[in-house]
Amino acid sequence: MSTMPAARTERTTAVVIGAGMPGLAVASELSRYGVDAIVVDGMYVPAPLQPLNTGLLQRCDAADAACLQERSEILRHLRNYAASHGLDVRSTTRAVRLDRLDEAAEGSVVSGTVHSPGAALCQWAVHTPNGVLLADHIVLTRCGQSQLRKMLAELGIAIGQNLVAAMRAIGMYLVGVGELATPTPKEVLRQAKVVGQAISAKVHPESVHGALTGTFAAIPAPA
Repeated sequence: MSTMPAARTERTTAVVIGAGMPGLAVASELSRYGVDAIVVDGMYVPAPLQPLNTGLLQRCDAADAACLQERSEILRHLRNYAASHGLDVRSTTRAVRLDRLDEAAEGSVVSGTVHSPGAALCQWAVHTPNGVLLADHIVLTRCGQSQLRKMLAELGIAIGQNLVAAMRAIGMYLVGVGELATPTPKEVLRQAKVVGQAISAKVHPESVHGALTGTFAAIPAPA
């Protein structure tokens, strides 16, 4: 755990780590629900120069031309959606460290944002070469669950049998993450929708019904 970083900071509601299809899918869902998000690339565990696997997992479409075509089409729609809706996608900015911040004082000011008394104090700091991104929610993509367990242990976060439930309790979510293989494109979109709804329900609890009944208009239904 860490105190408030001294480096230049930006405050947002969610940081999505991974600028590929899963990350863009989540960012698009969050945009539809009016949730601010910043998308960055990469992810490293908070240990000296040890990468949290961002490219060694076998892709689900590695030997399937139809799956590859589907993924390319979905990615094209997502990129068009991101561009037309002005999503904050920083594909050349790499996350280099992730810290959990739960010691911020009530009423403190971060980059002009006042944290009011009674607000949730647990935050996340995503360190990048350009500064630190502070967020209430973190979405991780492109890594194995075993690696996530190791990372969480190094952060001092106790987890039980249900990894996903433990992570959501502290504002961390997974999309496009599998233990042995990368999920299919359709499964990634389903996960993105679920995560988008879950974060939206926490950010806008008065609009839970709308979040649960929304649809992603940017991607046509597969034939």
